Amino acid sequence: MTSERDVRTGTSGPEVTVADVRQARQRIAAIVRRTPLIRSAALSERTGASVHLKLESLQETGSFKVRGAANLMLQLSNAEKARGVITVSTGNHGRAVAYVARRLGIPAVICMSERVPQQKEEAIRALGAEVVVRGASYDEAERNSVELARERGLVRIEGFDDPRVIAGQGTIGLELLEDLPDIDTAVVPLSGGGLISGIAVALASSGRKVRVVGVSQERAPVMVASLRAGRQVELPEEETLAAALAGGIGLANRHTFRMVGELVDETILVSEREIASAIVFAIEHERLVIEGGGAVGIAALLHGHVHAPGRNVAVVVSGGNIASELLCTLMAKTSTGEGPAS
Repeated sequence: MTSERDVRTGTSGPEVTVADVRQARQRIAAIVRRTPLIRSAALSERTGASVHLKLESLQETGSFKVRGAANLMLQLSNAEKARGVITVSTGNHGRAVAYVARRLGIPAVICMSERVPQQKEEAIRALGAEVVVRGASYDEAERNSVELARERGLVRIEGFDDPRVIAGQGTIGLELLEDLPDIDTAVVPLSGGGLISGIAVALASSGRKVRVVGVSQERAPVMVASLRAGRQVELPEEETLAAALAGGIGLANRHTFRMVGELVDETILVSEREIASAIVFAIEHERLVIEGGGAVGIAALLHGHVHAPGRNVAVVVSGGNIASELLCTLMAKTSTGEGPAS
């Protein structure tokens, strides 16, 4: 049996343990939904495995990001809360921070690049946060957030590279073990690595091997490129349906780069066509509205990229914040034969 000590990770800096994840679960319970795990008959038939979908798209903010944001912000001191918080986001993390900030009465500033879809910016403003749009890329927006934090004395809320965020996201793994005790493969969207790192820590506590597969978009997959290079790298951003997965991991990354390298068994890249087909597949076969970043796991299974997936597969559907215009366009292209076939 694997002990909590055995699933500690990291050789420098703070460690993340299953105990941290369990504490996070108790801490965030009043803010975060326990999302359902549903069996997908269509994906199960196509893959020969028993495939289940973890619907983080049904969180109040439309994505898993609220878990990590809540766990971090609930641990701020009263003085830090009074100063206010700031973060950089491609949309979902900013929305989560704005939502938790409103719940806790904390002033919040969200920095975004000019590439972020307008509907995500508007959703954040609607939650009462100040939105600052500056920079042509995530990395430029992040540098702007660092400057603003210094100028205004704001507390920075990391999107993924913070043990408190990682532990919060790991609560998904605890729910997977409870709802699917015989899980042997977890397919998880991969960007900055906070989500998959936390889930992997939680799954390791089961005392048996659970294969963890990370899925990224083909266009500028910074974490995957960094793993292959053996060091943190930067890539020019590219337009992608998986906009929530876009952006860098930080050249000064302290935790997730190491954790993903240690805990993730395999990484897979999916094309824009495959992501589009997964979005359409989800609404046609599961009646689920999901965004591109949340669809990459389905895309990997749908197009045969996860080999020998095992008997019980859980796919994390990480978000559902897709613009209605984009969804309609993808559906229309499929119905006319212009779009991807599933």
